[in-house]
Amino acid sequence: MSQPYWAQRINVVGTTGSGKTTVARRLSEVLGIPHVEMDSLFWESNWTPSPADILAQRVAEATTSDRWVLDGNYGVVRGLIWPKATGIVWLDYPFPVIFPRLFSRTVRRAFFKEELWNGNRERFRAQFMSRDSLFLWALNTHWRRRKQIGALLQQSEYAHLEVVHLRSPGRTNQWLQDFEEAYGSISNG
Repeated sequence: MSQPYWAQRINVVGTTGSGKTTVARRLSEVLGIPHVEMDSLFWESNWTPSPADILAQRVAEATTSDRWVLDGNYGVVRGLIWPKATGIVWLDYPFPVIFPRLFSRTVRRAFFKEELWNGNRERFRAQFMSRDSLFLWALNTHWRRRKQIGALLQQSEYAHLEVVHLRSPGRTNQWLQDFEEAYGSISNG
């Protein structure tokens, strides 16, 4: 069985803490295609956001090939990604699901001083005692982002996208397992 057409250029989207990077990496491995992590294109050293024109250039370069899996939903470059994409995997989880996942991930990253992108590391103080906290970001954007993604996917210019809408981590894990069983053997020989 050949891979489905929509699995050529995939954008994994969802709110902060939904697991976009994890799902994108797994799809990349199963399909044997490059994974592009948007945060690595966006964040410069010292948690400095890249300017919009630089981010756009990086995204354009990262999506020139015929096949890729990209995670993230930066609105400023959506117009470069979604017209090229063939599929969207939308991780649409409720806040009580993502918040504990975000908390656990952040504590782990800060405790083990994991390097993320361009030398950046999450720090307890920044995440728990500052206005730049990822938790505040999640609180301020979660519901708006879910609504926005749903509305965008209804627009006619995105009718070409095959959408996989997943509403729970359990459903996502089952879908990934089914996808790997159906298509993993093709890309792995």
